[in-house]
Amino acid sequence: MDTIKDKLGLAKDKAGHLAQQHGGKIESGLDKAARTVDSKTHGKYTEKIDTGVHKAKGALDHLKGGKEGAGPDTPA
Repeated sequence: MDTIKDKLGLAKDKAGHLAQQHGGKIESGLDKAARTVDSKTHGKYTEKIDTGVHKAKGALDHLKGGKEGAGPDTPA
């Protein structure tokens, strides 16, 4: 019987594979969403939006097995 830890490991592996396979599309989507939100807020939250996108891309790199230390807690 699979344990929760085993199932989470499989989910992480699958997420990493999907991140490698579709990383460019994901990054494009993040950039497009950031531009849309920034436009709708008339630039009021540009810095916070940029920080969020940077963290999301760092997490994506981490999932893809990229840069060491890259992830949601990596400073902008």
